[in-house]
Amino acid sequence: MIDDMNRRRLLLGAAAFLGGWTFRSPAALAASFQSSRIAVSVTGKGRDVLLIPGLASGPAVWNRQIAALPGFRWHRIQVRGFAGLAPEANAGGPLIQPLADEIARYIKSAGLVRPAIVGHSMGGTLAMLLGLRGVAGRLMVVDMLPAGAAMVGGTARGMGYLADQLSQYFTGTLGGRAYLAQIVAQTPGAQGSDPAVIASALRDLANIDLTARLAKLGAPLEVIYAVGADRAQAADITRRFRAAYAMAKGARLTPIGPSGHVVMADQPARFTAALRDFLTR
Repeated sequence: MIDDMNRRRLLLGAAAFLGGWTFRSPAALAASFQSSRIAVSVTGKGRDVLLIPGLASGPAVWNRQIAALPGFRWHRIQVRGFAGLAPEANAGGPLIQPLADEIARYIKSAGLVRPAIVGHSMGGTLAMLLGLRGVAGRLMVVDMLPAGAAMVGGTARGMGYLADQLSQYFTGTLGGRAYLAQIVAQTPGAQGSDPAVIASALRDLANIDLTARLAKLGAPLEVIYAVGADRAQAADITRRFRAAYAMAKGARLTPIGPSGHVVMADQPARFTAALRDFLTR
C-alpha cells in the first residue's frame, strides 16, 4: 500500500510534470522550439491563438490587437526571410507547404490543443492548410481567397506557369531583383525581407487552389475581407468572396472598409472588434 507520504510525493511529482508540460511560460514555449523556417514569439495568458502575418510581413502587424485584447496567449509566427530574419531553410525550393508543416510541428511541440488560428493574406492560406490538417479549433482568414491567383483575377491553372517565370525573373536577373527590392521598400512592414523568399511565396501561392477542399474543413471558418468606398466595387468583391468560399459549410464572411489589403492597419478598431467577436463567440 502507498502511505500518505509517498502518495503526497507522487501527487507532487505528477503536478510538477503536468505543470512543466501544460503550463509552460510564454518565454519557455518560444525558447524550446527550434526551426530553420519560422520563429515564434509568445505573450499573454489565456486561450491559445496563433497569428500568421502575410507576405513579407512580421509579427508587429498584430501589435494593436494584442494590446487591445487581454485574456489570450498569443503565438506570433514569423516566416524566416521576412521582416529582417535570415532566410535559412526558406532560401530556396518550395515554401508554403513546408511552412504549414513547420507550424503544425510547433503546435504539437508546444502541446497546443486545437488553437484558434488567424492568418492574413499568405497567412490565410497557411491557416486554411492547417485547418485541413485538423489542428485548428477555429479559423479566421483575413483578405485572402482560397486560390491565391484569384486575388489578382486569375486561376492557378492559368497563372502557375507565369508565376514560375516571374519567380525566375525576380531572383535570376539584376533588373528583377532591383524591381522586387523597390516593391519591398515601399511596403509597410516588409523592410528587410528577402527577395528570393518573396518570389518563392508568390510562385507557390499562384499554384495553390484550396477551393475544392474547403468542404473538408472541420473547424468553424470566418473570413474578413477588405472593401473600398466604391459601392459597385465593394459589391463585386463581395460576390467574388462569397462564390470562392461557397463550399466551406457555415463560413461567416464579413466585409470591412473602406480598407486596403492590410485591414488590421487600415481599420484597426473594426478589425479588433471582429477578432474579439471571433475569439469569444
